[in-house]
Amino acid sequence: MANTKQQQLDKIAQQIVDAKVTPELAAQATQLVFGDGNPDSEVVFIGEAPGKNEDLQGKPFVGAAGKFLDEMLDGIGLKRADVYITNIVKYRPPNNRDPLPEEKKAFLPYLQAQLEVIQPKVVVTLGRHATNCFLPDLQISKIHGQPKRVKLSLKEHAGDVLEVVILPLFHPAAALYNPLQRQTLIDDFAAIPIIIDKLKK
Repeated sequence: MANTKQQQLDKIAQQIVDAKVTPELAAQATQLVFGDGNPDSEVVFIGEAPGKNEDLQGKPFVGAAGKFLDEMLDGIGLKRADVYITNIVKYRPPNNRDPLPEEKKAFLPYLQAQLEVIQPKVVVTLGRHATNCFLPDLQISKIHGQPKRVKLSLKEHAGDVLEVVILPLFHPAAALYNPLQRQTLIDDFAAIPIIIDKLKK
């Protein structure tokens, strides 16, 4: 089964290339950074866009923020191979600038298609860009660490919805150099296994 999920994800990645999504971003990026991890995972982490290291390696969260993410996963008894990690925008924006609203909008259908294939129970949004994709009017500083039940309508199966719990967290990159935010993020992260546990009951 995992194989077919991975094949479906590979197909979505190919569709992004074929559809020439954000050609300006694609032209200056080394490669598409689609996603990494276990397609059968109950947890999907979503960041905003690849940075320099991600662009070179073709995997999300492999720089300093990625190492911190790995440490936090380790802290709750998970490995990178247990979860699925992706970004909203799949090409690195020049000079690591914030993704533009139209860039996020262009990639959103593909992100939804990824979630549709993976069918996670929990979607952890890292930072305000990812959070605002799902919870548009809420401020990350006010809602971090508070799980929200959300129904996502699926485009492949009209009328079908995927019910997930969104857990908004600060972005690991923002917390790297801010001890207070770092501790907040570690504390918020501890909610992930508790939420998964509750959803199984």
